[in-house]
Amino acid sequence: CNYSAVDVRFNHLQRVQDRSGQRVAWPPGSRSSGKGTTAETLVHVEGCSTRRSCPHRFARMENTRKIPKRSPWLCVLVVASVLLVVDSKKARPPRCPPSCTCTKDNALCESAGLIPRSFPPDVISLSFVKSEFTEIPKESFSHIPALHLLLCCMLSVPSEGINAMFNILFTANNLEFINEDAFLGLPHLEYLFIENNQIKSISPHAFRGLKTLVHLSLAYNNLETLPKDLFKGLEALTKVDLRGNQFTCDCKLKWLVEWIYNTNATVDQIYCKGPASQLDKKINDLAPQSFDCITTEFASYQSMKFESISVEAFSFGNDQYVVFAQPFIGKCSFLEWDHVEMVFRNFDDIDSTSTVICKPLVIDNQLFVIVAQLFGGSHIYKRDTSANKFIKLQGIDILKIRKPNDVETFRIDGESFFVIADSSKAGSTTIYKWNGNGFYSHQSLHPWYRDTDAEYMEISSKPHLILSSSSQRPVIYQWNKSTKLFDRRTDIPEMEDVYAVKHFQVKSDLFICLTRFIGDSKVMRWDGALFRELQTMPSRGSMVFQPFSVASWQYAILGSDYSFTQVYRWDTKKGEFVHFQEVNIQAPRAFSPVSIDNRQFLLASSFKGKTQIYEHLVIDLSN
Repeated sequence: CNYSAVDVRFNHLQRVQDRSGQRVAWPPGSRSSGKGTTAETLVHVEGCSTRRSCPHRFARMENTRKIPKRSPWLCVLVVASVLLVVDSKKARPPRCPPSCTCTKDNALCESAGLIPRSFPPDVISLSFVKSEFTEIPKESFSHIPALHLLLCCMLSVPSEGINAMFNILFTANNLEFINEDAFLGLPHLEYLFIENNQIKSISPHAFRGLKTLVHLSLAYNNLETLPKDLFKGLEALTKVDLRGNQFTCDCKLKWLVEWIYNTNATVDQIYCKGPASQLDKKINDLAPQSFDCITTEFASYQSMKFESISVEAFSFGNDQYVVFAQPFIGKCSFLEWDHVEMVFRNFDDIDSTSTVICKPLVIDNQLFVIVAQLFGGSHIYKRDTSANKFIKLQGIDILKIRKPNDVETFRIDGESFFVIADSSKAGSTTIYKWNGNGFYSHQSLHPWYRDTDAEYMEISSKPHLILSSSSQRPVIYQWNKSTKLFDRRTDIPEMEDVYAVKHFQVKSDLFICLTRFIGDSKVMRWDGALFRELQTMPSRGSMVFQPFSVASWQYAILGSDYSFTQVYRWDTKKGEFVHFQEVNIQAPRAFSPVSIDNRQFLLASSFKGKTQIYEHLVIDLSN
């Protein structure tokens, strides 16, 4: 027998009928008995037309159950009944949750462990009594879009019953946190009461999407602050109740003061519970201007892979540059600002020996660099703009300058000078003057005293120099206009072992910072006749106590070879420096601020580690 013509599936045989309901023989042309037909009359197998040719096939066919005759309406009835069941399930509204009591449009839930996920669709008022959940998760009520009033969470049911919910509120519960988008999906919500709970914090976007909300109450919770712009987008709001919370009136709450000042909504009177300066003040009466929320920070920005002992920032040809003195490799390294990569990159170098100071000086659009060396004498270089390199201009008298420790530049009556403080016993601190072609020795000061620092300043509009020495107290020199020389004026009493002196001004007041390696560094103020002690800074191993200003802020940095470097900021109300920040710099020796592209940086030389660059950041604490 050949079975390839037809795939015979005995378990899927069906009766074939024509449109009139009469049975049709299969294959076409065969006879139909008009009664129940067997599989034998419905299946035609090629090559098996007789019992003799395929006896086993006909035997299986005869054993096949006859297909009974069925009414065509039976299937219709089954399908219809199924559709009715499905339709009835769709039409059935959600039931009231087991922990809740529901009326036509109100629902009250008592002792609910979680927020139920199903409510009758017509509920417009929902209240919770003695609930056990401690937070409101995201989109907790999105399945009740018709909700108008939400009371969360009530202590007891009003005596008038559930239908009186619009008028009487008895609230208390254990809520501690409200999540982001907690009420998303409630386009019709107008009244939201979350009172007498334990709420400590709220997500910044907790009330997002409540465009129709007119009344919000967060009264009598444990809120100490509110996230900025919490009420943003609540344009319909007319009443806000924040009474009974523990608000700290600091910069984090400044936005609320501004919002109360500008909103048309009514805000019940609320009070500050801290800090001490604001205790019991009415928040509604505070002015945004009373908050001092702008602070600053020095953030690490770039680290250079070399040690340095001095740093100077300067301008030349409308550009800003920085130069570091590298003593171990004998080099003055010049850096420039990369406006694309936003980093400091190498610009040029001056090779030297045991370099301790690289001091730039610009005279008549010419750049000079005083390179002070411990060995091989000191030299002055000039920038050749046509050749784009530094060329040696002249040497400095090696008999006077044997061990340079500091270089200071200044101008008096339109003439340019610089002074080199010499720290050797045989050397002499010397002032040099520019004569149009070079620098020549103008005056020798303080011989044999081993000077460590020279600081130029104006006292009462008169030029002065202060020389620090390891063998005597700091000495003050005053410029004599007739002789055009510096004359000794006085010294600073009771200030032995001062390594360096740096000055700064606050308005019209003149101050100096005195650095001591062992002992206490000092801040002193000029009183019109002499410098008087203002402030003492504990210092151990300090080689630099340097004041500087950035924009309107006045700072002073006290370096240390044994601990963290301390940054102080001037407090105008106290009239002194207050501790501000710590930075980690190994053996700092000098600092220099520089402003580039409306950004402020602080350059810090390190004698034993990597040279550091910090960025001065302005931070608004109210954000």
